[in-house]
Amino acid sequence: MVASDDPRMDDVRAACWSALDDLRAASPDLLVVVGPGETTADEAGRAGSLSAYGLDVTVALPDAGDETMPLSLSVGAWLLQRDGWEGPVATATVAGDADDGDGDGVELGRRLAGRADRVALLVMADGSPLRADTTPADLRRRAERYDAAVTAALRDGDPRVLLGLDADTEAGSPGRQALRVLAGAADDGLFDARVGYDAAPYGVGYLVGVWERHG
Repeated sequence: MVASDDPRMDDVRAACWSALDDLRAASPDLLVVVGPGETTADEAGRAGSLSAYGLDVTVALPDAGDETMPLSLSVGAWLLQRDGWEGPVATATVAGDADDGDGDGVELGRRLAGRADRVALLVMADGSPLRADTTPADLRRRAERYDAAVTAALRDGDPRVLLGLDADTEAGSPGRQALRVLAGAADDGLFDARVGYDAAPYGVGYLVGVWERHG
């Protein structure tokens, strides 16, 4: 979240709204907003806040109760709220990388994909925060390689590449497990894929992509 008049974010905002247009056109039976959280959960909260960004903004999905969403889902809910989304929506979280946690994201994705005939995912996966010029060169190169691998996988619609992402937590890969949720939901499907935005205007990787199953 940055100042609304910052022109550096115009393109990423436009890519987000375009992706939501594609999502709306797909008319899924269920949309699941999924992102990193403290635990892996098939059902997460439905109310949240952007106060962590210094913004006095609250968000709520339909039937919000007392359980609050983590920041990743709050941003996704804010996008849907701004876009006027009215379809069925659920939330889910996946825990961050752990030594034995590689199965969490994949299995969660498979479960979510089975919740309705036509399920869409809004995956809120952080890019690397270590791409600024002030970052030590080795870490920056590793962060750039990680983000480039994610971009290639999303551009090619290839869940196998997402499954092979390295857990290079030192170089900043906080969204890895959320991307594994996407891979698990995709299974062996074929997808029309596009990347609408890929840059690091603040030294943080921003990426917007869309997959649509076909065949």
